[in-house]
Amino acid sequence: MSKAVPEKARVVIVGGGVSGCSVAYHLAKLGWRDIVLLERKQLTCGTTWHAAGLIGQLRASLNMTRLAKYSADLYIKLEEETGVATGMRQCGSITVALTEARKEEIYRQASLARAFDIDVQEIGPEEVLKMYPHLNISDVTAAVHLPLDGQCDPANIAMALAKGARQNGAQIIEGVKVTAITSADGRVTGVDWQQGEETGSIAADLVVNCGGMWGRDLAAQSGVTLPLHACEHFYIVTEAIEGLPRLPVLRVPDECAYYKEDAGKMLLGAFEPVAKPWGMGGISEDFCFDQLPEDFDHFEPILEQAVNRLPLLATAGIHTFFNGPESFTPDDSYYLGEAPEIKGYWVAAGYNSIGIVSSGGAGFALAQWMNDGEPPFDLWDVDIRRAQPFQKNRHYLQSRVSETLGLLYADHFPYRQKATARGIRRSPIHEQLKAHGAVFGEMAGWERANWFADEGQTPEYQYSWKRQNWFDNQQREHLAVREAVGLFDMTSFGKIRVEGRDALPFLQKLCANDMDVEPGRIVYTQMLNSRGGIECDLTVTRLSDTAFLLIVPGATLQRDLAWLRRHLGDEFVVITDVTAGEAVLCVMGPNARNLLQAVSPNDFSNEAHPFGTAKEIEIGMGLARAHRVTYVGELGWELYVSSDQTAHVFEALVEAGADHGLKLCGLHTLDSCRIEKGFRHFGHDITDEDHVLEAGLGFAVKTKKGEFIGRDAVLAKREQGLSRRLVQFQLKDPEPLLFHNEVIVRDGQIVSIITSGNYGHHLGGAIGLGYVPCKGESPEEMLASTYEIEIAGERHSATASLKPLYDPGSLRVRM
Repeated sequence: MSKAVPEKARVVIVGGGVSGCSVAYHLAKLGWRDIVLLERKQLTCGTTWHAAGLIGQLRASLNMTRLAKYSADLYIKLEEETGVATGMRQCGSITVALTEARKEEIYRQASLARAFDIDVQEIGPEEVLKMYPHLNISDVTAAVHLPLDGQCDPANIAMALAKGARQNGAQIIEGVKVTAITSADGRVTGVDWQQGEETGSIAADLVVNCGGMWGRDLAAQSGVTLPLHACEHFYIVTEAIEGLPRLPVLRVPDECAYYKEDAGKMLLGAFEPVAKPWGMGGISEDFCFDQLPEDFDHFEPILEQAVNRLPLLATAGIHTFFNGPESFTPDDSYYLGEAPEIKGYWVAAGYNSIGIVSSGGAGFALAQWMNDGEPPFDLWDVDIRRAQPFQKNRHYLQSRVSETLGLLYADHFPYRQKATARGIRRSPIHEQLKAHGAVFGEMAGWERANWFADEGQTPEYQYSWKRQNWFDNQQREHLAVREAVGLFDMTSFGKIRVEGRDALPFLQKLCANDMDVEPGRIVYTQMLNSRGGIECDLTVTRLSDTAFLLIVPGATLQRDLAWLRRHLGDEFVVITDVTAGEAVLCVMGPNARNLLQAVSPNDFSNEAHPFGTAKEIEIGMGLARAHRVTYVGELGWELYVSSDQTAHVFEALVEAGADHGLKLCGLHTLDSCRIEKGFRHFGHDITDEDHVLEAGLGFAVKTKKGEFIGRDAVLAKREQGLSRRLVQFQLKDPEPLLFHNEVIVRDGQIVSIITSGNYGHHLGGAIGLGYVPCKGESPEEMLASTYEIEIAGERHSATASLKPLYDPGSLRVRM
């Protein structure tokens, strides 16, 4: 007899895989009642039941690692709490490297693991063989062992979470398909459902889409962007192998393979370089615990390498050749949080084959977020607001996920660019830049010139952990900005108009700096949360008494729009994304004024056009709005040009630039210049978890202007004192490189990590930023310590500074 579906609920969770069960469990643990989870068929019948169940703690950032460790701890406790055996055992894991590049990568990961307080050891080939008998170690260059990693039974994990949720009052109903998530006036109202021939609806305040590979289509019905697509995912399970001991999980990423011993059998799985997207025409209504057709030809190259790596596989019979669908995303990170399109529409989906290790922590984090109205810590890595509206396009997703599955085990080189689904968003001068040798990277779908190849140089990346093939190009671009003038195409900036009668008080409420300035003034500011953390990092230009232009990073545009709209109440304000309407050409360097004067009759002197002001100018035979600001620490202007006139303005600048030392510059140079100047980068150096004062941005906070979000937290922090400070470092040895996530060592003790890094070509060494604990210390006491940066296990002496190492008085920007 089917269970009755209630008419009302506080929250409806759609999907009964491990993700949905975890969300239900954690909400119930927080004391929520009226929780209803609806599963279209049976619990775990989509992807969860056939997952490999690997539990690896280390992730690419501290908070993702925090969530993975939480999952591991939870799964150990669940069995005692619910009586459901989870199969969780901490057998450890080994990752082996077969190349010097992979050795560098896994050693960097080991350093990071220590910084995150994870038990880790670098081990040699002989030690690997002792822990993993029968392994061919002839070409193993290095390995890393994490003793507390493990494996589990995925279906039973989900069942244990479901039982725990029920024990705390949640209703879980199988055999009920959600046909639509309903909304009115921009807010969720509930769900429509079907159970056999019966249909109905549940009125609900909140809905959580945990629909896995069905999630994209369900979200699209409501106009919500949830970019994910299923791929075929393969593994084999051998017959029982006599005498096979208990073994750690083994990963051989250079051969795209992982190995798991289970009950005397071996499981061999693959993340092949070119995957097979699946379900392009939709997923059958009858899909339930289904397998996909075998494709031995596709799997055979992986198996051939595996037989060489683990020769016992040559004589072990294959018990199961498995092929099942799993959902993947364009950037290999899952989605969590409230969708920006509809209030009350929450998401936890798109786990990229790490759903088991992720879902425990993800369910915890999402439940806290829903309960408190803000995430428990920075979750930007997986925030649904990073998704771009175009990314729900199925052709795009089909192309991209054919690559992202394999990227999980590919070399994670710095600056690595996606190869598929490119060219979607382009600047009006894309082809001109390409003709000048631009080598493009992609961010939020935007094609951006990252560096410029010289004549005769192949315009493509050659990846490495050392100095890549564009290092000298970047140096020449960098020095041109410092000594002459560079031109950057920054059309990818997000551009938001906020206008209307109440625009000023609305922005005064959200921004920490004072927005009540004269029209034409530019204000650098942050938008804070109640904890004083940084939600948005932006400049605001007052265009008129009632109109403002907000310039934000292209990657955070959807997040920033959502933040603005979330806080818009009864104010008479219109918020409009105008990103596509204007291109942005940045002219930066000591010769910037002379170059602009050569193409414009306007006055660019300090008296006529001071720093922090915007003016309409004539340029060539067109018009632009010139904003005198800088992100590179030099005299310069950002030129906002109507898209239809951009090519002409660009050509005028390039032609005149020949007499002023103009060099076209890419985003790598923008980043190396900004880090010499100590400018912060949102998402790395500053996040919603980082207090604005500890980030060193107190100069942009004006508490005397009156109330704004985060003001109380700023005043409290000033009273209490800082617990940490963002410090700039320069390596004394000019050879090593910093990217991010290298380990900060103070007086011999690991204290933190580098949040962002690049090479300072003017200063002559690698530069990084990172937070250093300093409770009860003066700046002088902090700087009296000895600092080192650990890179792949090797420590390098570093100079530390709280002031910018380049032009600390900021004299050059006001030349």
